[in-house]
This record gives sequence, structure tokens and C-alpha cells, in this order.
Amino acid sequence: MKFPLLRLLSFTGPYKRRLAALALVTTTLTALMVGESFIIGYTIDEGLTAGNMNVVYLAVGIYAVVHLTVWGLSYVETFGTGWVGQRVILDLRNHLFAHLQSLSLQYYSEQKAGWIISRLTNDIENFNNLLNDGVQNLVRNGLMLIGVVLAMLIVDWRLALATMAVIPVMAVATAIYRRKSMRAFRRARQAIAEIAAYLQENVSGMRVVQAFTRESHAMHGFDGRNMDYRKANQRTTTLSAVYFPGVEFLAAIGLAIILLYGGYLVTQGQTTIGSMVIFVSLINMAFQPIQQLSQLYSDLQSVIASLEKVFSVIDTESDRADDPDAKSLERLSGDIEFDGVDFGYAGGDGILSDVGFRIRPGETLAIVGETGAGKSTIVKLLSRFYDPTGGVIRVDGEDLRNVRGSSLRRHMGVVLQDTFLFTGTIEENIRYGRPDATREDIEDAARAVGADEFIKRFPNGYDTEVGERGGGLSVGERQLVSFARALLAEPSILVLDEATSSVDLATEARIEKALEALLEGRTSIVIAHRLSTIRRADRILVLSNGSIIEQGSHDELLSRPSAYRRLHEAQFAA
Repeated sequence: MKFPLLRLLSFTGPYKRRLAALALVTTTLTALMVGESFIIGYTIDEGLTAGNMNVVYLAVGIYAVVHLTVWGLSYVETFGTGWVGQRVILDLRNHLFAHLQSLSLQYYSEQKAGWIISRLTNDIENFNNLLNDGVQNLVRNGLMLIGVVLAMLIVDWRLALATMAVIPVMAVATAIYRRKSMRAFRRARQAIAEIAAYLQENVSGMRVVQAFTRESHAMHGFDGRNMDYRKANQRTTTLSAVYFPGVEFLAAIGLAIILLYGGYLVTQGQTTIGSMVIFVSLINMAFQPIQQLSQLYSDLQSVIASLEKVFSVIDTESDRADDPDAKSLERLSGDIEFDGVDFGYAGGDGILSDVGFRIRPGETLAIVGETGAGKSTIVKLLSRFYDPTGGVIRVDGEDLRNVRGSSLRRHMGVVLQDTFLFTGTIEENIRYGRPDATREDIEDAARAVGADEFIKRFPNGYDTEVGERGGGLSVGERQLVSFARALLAEPSILVLDEATSSVDLATEARIEKALEALLEGRTSIVIAHRLSTIRRADRILVLSNGSIIEQGSHDELLSRPSAYRRLHEAQFAA
């Protein structure tokens, strides 16, 4: 990836005026700091050496004013840089999060959650200090170095050239350090991302880890990744331990050259003591920016490695991005048509092949089949989490590829097989799909699906806090809450993907009773493993290996030898 730092700086566009003002402040500040050396030299030559105390008093007064000005400008510079830096971080993190919302589910199925989280947290935080202090130091030290070199040439060009003798050596050392440290910092960022991904996966799967007594195995895996991170960081520390003391050694050599050669010029009467003091002060001011810029360069290697990972996510294009001319669906009647639909994940085998069916507004369609037949894939395609690789899906006659996905999903209520609740109250989770719903609306939806009864048993009722992914609720209770959430959104199309697969028979019976009223007049798709939940469907599709092998009503399919009949007999044989 080319020029990641320039791409980061592009986020400073809204703050150009502030940056221009900060540049003026920093330039003035640098000029004043360099000028302090001339005040000292003037005091020595024209005041102390000449025995003129009036010059000394005047110089001290000017020095005090300059220092107060430097203090004030330093405050403005630090505050202003931090203000801009924090807003750039805010904008970049928001931009990255917004882009993540636009990516398809296939991206999330291919990428570890911990790796993605690391981009939003560790990597962006890694260049937080750069924007707060690093840019300020880069500009100030860069200007300081330029100002010092010009001042040295003005004071004595011979001493200036003698000092620059160490620069070629420093340039070679910096080039070697740059090449080696870049690789080391990239490896360190990759290692910490692997730790985050492994940690997230194990925390999420802790129940499985403990159930199979694999704690030692998990610890071994974490220890290995932790050791890789330690080694990567140790490599960067070793490089810094060699390079930065080397810079200090070269600075000492430069100062020794000045003391020897400058002392000779003073004894020969070719320069003054004041000029010599100015030059020594400038030398210290010259090598301090070099050291700080070298340290900043070291930090930049880590920042660049982080930026490359952040921008790699931003550069990922969504494979379900809306067409610029896509339509927004203001209302739906619920007419759904699959016309010769094929689908398969990139690089994988096909999942659906030539699937075709139509659901009239208000009809209920049930889909059954063995595991892996493609039932849930049909729901994901209808929700436009993915686009078909062949054929067309139409809703109210519109090709979904010509429709804005968000406008489609606003008219859909979906209860997925894998129930997910957010950290918060039960009320907040039910309201998720309809933020403007009243408490009465929420209770009505919960009552309709049979969730109101168990919710009121909690001491805090609807204000009961649930943990991550619905912690504190049973599987069946989470399922009922998600069902109420879908119903509250008042969808034109209702999709139940294995909605009763995780509930007990008593809970399932309550849901079945509620479904009779809930599905009335609403286009519905019910995917079910338990065939008892789909007996009243207007039509049943039977899938096998991604294709429709038969369809009809419950009674029609049972009246003749069929795959559905065999599934039914196997399920109710007991």
C-alpha cells in the first residue's frame, strides 16, 4: 500500500484553517527558540566581555519576554494539535465503522472478529499518540533543524561544515535502521492482531473450551501467539537499542569537533567567545531534533504498519454495494419471486441451483429439507445479505439488485436461527427494529408471541438487563425476545428461520398459537426443522442439495409418496 501517511493526512481536510494557524504558531515558536542563543551570545560579547551591565539588563528583559512568549505559544500549539488529532481519530474510526456496516456477510464469514476489532481499537489507538504529539514534534523539530542549520551558517560557516561531517554516517545508519525496523514493526502489529483474534474466539467459545476440558490446549495456543508478539517486540527493541545510542554517540563526536575547532578559532582571534557559545548552544539544539526525529521515525514504522491494516479494510469493496441508481422501496405488498436463482460462495461449491418459486402477497411459504440443503441461504438472499450468482430475485416486481438493501430490510422482520441479543435491557432489544415504539407497543408485541409472561417474572420486568448475546436468558427466552423484536417492526414480509428450533415444546406451542394471528395478511417464509410448525402453511417447498424437488400443501405432500412424507414419518415415528 502506497503512502498510508498521506491518506491519513487527507482526513485533516476539514481542519485546514486550524492547521494553517498552528503552522504559523510553530514557525514563530521555532524562530524564538533559535533566537534565544543569539541573545546569550550578544550578552556575553557586548555585555559581560565589554563590562556593560546596561546591555546585560536589557538582554535579560528581552530573554524573559521571549520565554513567556514561548510558553504561551507552546500551550496554543499543544492544545491545537491535540484538538485536531482527536477529531481526525474520531473521523477515521467513524469512517471505518461505517464502512464495516456496508460490507457483506461473506466478508465477516471470511475474517476473524478479533482481527476486525483490532483494526478499530489497537491499530487506530496506535497512531493516537502520533496525531497528538508526533505531528507536532515532526513539524517543530523539522523547522528547528532547518532554523539551526541556517543560524549556524550565519554565525560561522566553517564550524557549520565541520559539524556536518558526521551527517553521512548518520544517514547510512538511518537507512539501515529504516529497512530493518519496518519489517519488525509490521510483524509486531500482525502478532498483536493474531492475539486479539485468538482471544476473542476463545472468550466467545469458553463454554466449549471448558466442556471439553481444553483449557491447557487453549493456554498453549495463546502462549505461542504471545511468545511471537514478544519476539517481534524484542526485535524492535534490539534495533532501537543499537540505533539511538549510536545517534547520541555521533552527536557527541560533533560536539567534540566544535569544541576543538571552535576553540582553535577563538584562540586565533577569528571568532568571539559569544559566537562560540552561540554555536555550542545551536549544536545541542541541532542534535536534539535529530534524536527526536529518529525516535519519531521508529514510532512511524509501527504507525504505518497499523495504517496499512486499517486502510486494507477501508479499501475492501462490498460485493453487495447498492447501484448508484438503486430504488428505495417506500412500501411493499409482499409479492416475492425467485427466478432460476443460483448461488455459491466465492471459491466454493454451488449451494443453490436453478431455484424458482413465487409467493403471493399474504401467503405463507414453508421451506424444509435436510441440513445444508440451502434453506437459510434463501432467506439471506431475500434479505440481500448476499446477491445471487445467477438468476433474479424480485420483490413486488423489482429486481433486488436494483433496490437499496436498507430500504428492503426496513420492510422485513427476520428471526434467524442464531438468535442474537445486544447488551442492554429487554425493552431496548425488542425496540431495536423500531426505535420510536412506545412501551405499550413493546408489551403488545411481547404478549403476542408469548414473551410477556416470562418477562414479567423478572424483578425489573422489561427493564431487566441482559448480558452479551443475551446472557441471563435461556435459549428459548432469547428466541421469544427476538421474535417480538421482529413483530414490533411491523414487517410486510416476515421470515422465521428455524424460529422454534431451540425452544421447548410448551414454548413452541405458545408460538404456534400466536402465529395464526401474526401471519394473517402478511407474506411469510417459515423455515423449520420441526414439521409440526408448518402444517398450516399455504405451500411447502422441499429442498435437496440446493434444488427444489417437490412442493405442495401439508396434506397434498402427505397424500402421496414424497420426500416430505418420509421426513414427516421419520420425525413422528416415535
